[in-house]
Amino acid sequence: MSWGLRSSLCLLLCLAACQDARASQPGCAGVLKAVSTERVNEDGMEIEPGSLSCPDLQAPVDGQKFGTKYLVDHEIHFACNPGFELLGSSMRMCQANGSWTGEEPQCKGISKCSSHPCQNGGTCVERLNQYECLCPQEWSGMNCQYQTQTGAPRARGTGLRPSSPGDSPSTPKPRCAKTERSQHCSCEAGFHMSGTVDNGVCRDIDECEVYKLDGGPRLCMYQCINVPGSYRCACPRGYNLLGDGKSCEDIDECALSQNNCTRGTTCINTGGGFQCVSPECPQSSGNISYVKTSPFQCERNPCPMDSRACHHAAKTISFHYLPLPSNLITPTPLFRMATASAPGRPGPDSLRFGIVGGNNRGHFVMQRSDRQTGELILVQSLKGPQTIEVDVDMSEYLDRAFQAKHLSKITVFVSAYEF
Repeated sequence: MSWGLRSSLCLLLCLAACQDARASQPGCAGVLKAVSTERVNEDGMEIEPGSLSCPDLQAPVDGQKFGTKYLVDHEIHFACNPGFELLGSSMRMCQANGSWTGEEPQCKGISKCSSHPCQNGGTCVERLNQYECLCPQEWSGMNCQYQTQTGAPRARGTGLRPSSPGDSPSTPKPRCAKTERSQHCSCEAGFHMSGTVDNGVCRDIDECEVYKLDGGPRLCMYQCINVPGSYRCACPRGYNLLGDGKSCEDIDECALSQNNCTRGTTCINTGGGFQCVSPECPQSSGNISYVKTSPFQCERNPCPMDSRACHHAAKTISFHYLPLPSNLITPTPLFRMATASAPGRPGPDSLRFGIVGGNNRGHFVMQRSDRQTGELILVQSLKGPQTIEVDVDMSEYLDRAFQAKHLSKITVFVSAYEF
């Protein structure tokens, strides 16, 4: 093993918190610290920034800013808090003329009425974190969905309503008990009394629709199916229904050998499915060539002493695959890149991290979490299903002289579901 490889061991960790992000998201932002790639000359020496900087930028109201360096070619990223959408630029770069690219970002509250929830001529009115429908006289309900003259009243305090005729073929008779002066009738749980005492019937309550419209607790993680007198939950293909009857758990097709990946490929479990991958090393170019040392890593072959381009090419290239749920709350750390020195060898005294490629770079920012570690942060939510690629590198310096570069090629599989 060469000195450079022994002296710099690249530790690449996919954060387990990514799989459990819903429990840790609120605290993610507090541990992030900005980092940007510093300017160097052809000999790997730092260039004094002097006046090559831009004016300070502030985080938008109801949003956050990522990055603290305002030197030329440095990037500042912006994201909005949940419930707000970003207007303007999500990333701005400092230019050589001292100005920033892009437009000033603003965070605008997402309108609850933008989806036009009010039916039958109802007027939508924005409230704090919710909306209210002002219904015409002949309509009622949260979304003006019930005709006043035909819809039976809701049960007080329950938010439940009876189904209209035809909602369910099951219309059992109510149980009635006579007293001296009156007769009292009732229905079984899951049904509601409709009609008069003399000709009343018990109509099914569509719990799925009621809880969805009335903003009650979520009955099912994925799909609610109404059945006479009750409801049941279902999960999408690739998930199992848990014992609580409402939660869905991903099936690991790779661990259970329920995949069709062929020899020479590796199965990667994703939300609701799997992917068969077989990453390849880059093709040789000039004096630069690579050899595959493991299914997910390539190492550069020894360079000629006089080949500067070869020495500055990535010494190691590693491949990583991350499954994510759709619309993950941001900011969320996804990936960590670090270095460690081999015993008896001086390690690098300076590290520089950056995003150097991919097909959707604006959703991520690479920041230093401590002196020897950089983190890839998701700053804009990703809606699935889709596949995102992002390449990050780590450059090592000793006494301001370039030593080696390590490249991580990350593929993110975003599920169609938010769990």
